Amino acid sequence: MRLLHFVPSVDPHGGGPIEGVRRLRDALAAIGHPGDILCLDSPDADFVTGFPGQVTALGPSSRSYFYNDRVVAWLEAHAAEYDAVIVNGLWQYTGLATWRALGRSATPYFVYTHGMLDPWFKRRYPLKHLKKWLYWPWAEYRVLRDAAAVIFTCEEERLLARQSFWLYRAREVVGSYGTSPPPTNARALAAAFTAAFPEVQGKRPLLYLGRIHEKKGGDLLIEAFGQVLGDAPDLHLVMAGPGDDDIVNPLKRRAEELGIAPRITWTGMLSGDLKWGAFYACDVFCLPSHQENFGIAVVEALACGKPVLISDKVNIWREIEQDGAGLVGPDTLAGTVQTLRRWLSLPRADVAAMRIAALRCFQARFQIGQVAETLVRIISDHSPGASHLGPLERASNQPRNAA
Repeated sequence: MRLLHFVPSVDPHGGGPIEGVRRLRDALAAIGHPGDILCLDSPDADFVTGFPGQVTALGPSSRSYFYNDRVVAWLEAHAAEYDAVIVNGLWQYTGLATWRALGRSATPYFVYTHGMLDPWFKRRYPLKHLKKWLYWPWAEYRVLRDAAAVIFTCEEERLLARQSFWLYRAREVVGSYGTSPPPTNARALAAAFTAAFPEVQGKRPLLYLGRIHEKKGGDLLIEAFGQVLGDAPDLHLVMAGPGDDDIVNPLKRRAEELGIAPRITWTGMLSGDLKWGAFYACDVFCLPSHQENFGIAVVEALACGKPVLISDKVNIWREIEQDGAGLVGPDTLAGTVQTLRRWLSLPRADVAAMRIAALRCFQARFQIGQVAETLVRIISDHSPGASHLGPLERASNQPRNAA
């Protein structure tokens, strides 16, 4: 098959989804299913020109919604070149444009929601949710209803997605998600990271790596870190990732107030060898998130043999707990403190066993090659012409622009 991966942006500062898309595209190509990436960025953006592989950028587009009046015509002209279009994410023009363009096309489309139907957003941003309701019946509801399949990365995401809007209909499929195995020169990479950030040398680094956003629980991690330092004076917190100043600066001020600022390193965004070096150099990975659909960084930590300390709002927490690959607690200050103290109290033999379990968890569940094979099966099973399609699936092959 030839596939088109449609994303609003390939900017890595946007967080984990684009990294997952890139890894998935490469893994699919490796098993004989090449694909291109379509985005709505400006074609002269540095992150577009430097992006590996074929990228078609149709921007510039509107800043928030990524509206672009060229994309529907482009999809109509090029859809026949692809066996399927994979839409990544909701609440941008990518989904509606695909629905409009492919409604009478033989090319099916599939949607990864990437956690964007999690009811946490409804509770946290009620006014934004009201605005989404005004938009929902005319756009995203139809995008999901008429997709050949809506792919959820785990069972938890599928169940949560049903709670945001009562008007909801989708052909739900639980697939999986993941990443590629990391580089294996762990010592050299860890040494390069500590050379770049010498304050972590000889310490036990706790690593947060990802976009710094209020939903990620960075405030909980800093507060909890301050409370457990007395139990382990060799701890050092590494906060790695991009973030807006209005989110990052209050966290830094709070660290100053707590008197722990010298024990925290803010690296900004890490990529390439420095990113992998941070994983290999850390003692444990921490993410007390209030909402996390999947968490590519969580899986990257597992791939490096690093246990993870996560909240039960990270949707793959059940898999982590079942495999003994980390510790799980509530997304509260008390829960974060308790999780850190549980980690610090583990005997060395239990820590060593958890590191082995972390790597095994990645190998069994989250290797991108397995994810690619699962996606191929989903597309094959839900594409027009599949012999086993039932009435509902057959209906999805009819023109999809009707209300």
